[in-house]
Amino acid sequence: MFRKIFKQQNAPDYTLLGIIFALLLVGAVMVYSSSYVWADYKYGDSFFYLKRQLLFTGVGIAAMFFIMAIPYGTWQKYAKPILLSCFGLLLLVLIPGIGLERGGAQSWIGIGAFSIQPSEFMKLGLIIYLSVYLASHQKYITSFKKGFFPSLLLVFTAFGLIMLQPDLGTGIVLVLSCMVLLFIAGAKISHFFGLASIGIVGFLLLIISAPYRINRITAFLNPWEDPQHTGFQIIQSLYALGPGGLMGVGLGDSIQKYFYLPEPQNDFIFAILGEELGFIGGTIVIGLFGLLFWRGTKIALAAPDPFGRFLALGIVSMLTIQVMINISVVIGLIPVTGITLPFLSYGGSSLTLTLCSVGILLNVSRYSTL
Repeated sequence: MFRKIFKQQNAPDYTLLGIIFALLLVGAVMVYSSSYVWADYKYGDSFFYLKRQLLFTGVGIAAMFFIMAIPYGTWQKYAKPILLSCFGLLLLVLIPGIGLERGGAQSWIGIGAFSIQPSEFMKLGLIIYLSVYLASHQKYITSFKKGFFPSLLLVFTAFGLIMLQPDLGTGIVLVLSCMVLLFIAGAKISHFFGLASIGIVGFLLLIISAPYRINRITAFLNPWEDPQHTGFQIIQSLYALGPGGLMGVGLGDSIQKYFYLPEPQNDFIFAILGEELGFIGGTIVIGLFGLLFWRGTKIALAAPDPFGRFLALGIVSMLTIQVMINISVVIGLIPVTGITLPFLSYGGSSLTLTLCSVGILLNVSRYSTL
């Protein structure tokens, strides 16, 4: 069995692989630079977050290379069990005593000294399953009843479970990624307009139902109205980006990481990067993400079958949407959502699952005629 799995003649896309390693290197440097002050204060070890990030990176790279060697058609066979397992984890995290609460969201399951975030698994699991469904049902996608609605039902069931945690940011990434797949598959524009109308109403209800979401909206519109509470995070992010200028204040010389910007190694790591490396450093990182999108899309379009195309495009969409949302939050274009920056932000399950996703994309590249 394993001999068949690993016996592949085509090499993976080395350009994409180089982009990933470049982003991981930038991520490791910035995780240390942004976290060593807080790590030394909290744990007495300035390398605390870096060591864990390198551990997660090592595990993720090993998983990426392993998955890169598995023919992507294998995931087609196991799409249903994978999806059911992801739903099981989403239900499990809601059980008191099993799910861990952080920052007001019960989104993690503790495993010893580490934890996993089931919603990260669901993003990839749903893309795999939806790619299988669209590859075999694409001719029905223009029909609301036979193609579009069954897909929506699946996506919004997953979204609903994620919102019970609640984790709006991850839910938005999941929904938008799946909508991109449905659009590519040929769904009618009129269906999306109808969905958008319902979505706007639903989004307003979500905001009204949770006071902290209303606070995030008001903080986005005028963060200086409450600079010590709801507007604090975005103001400190902008204070980091402002002094960065063109060249930055210098690697390691950020002021905002000195207990001004909360946990800068996570969602707002791009703010510290902009402060220390300036507009040029930020542009280079955004350029690397742009190259990832370009190369991933090229791999998808060159895939030999519909499943491979949908799978690759779903993964590329998921990563691109997450990058766009994270950076938009950091520079104040949209309200705070709590989404990590792929490959750069400190994280365990998010980084590992992202590298697993890239492993699948790299395997598709082994069959693509680039």
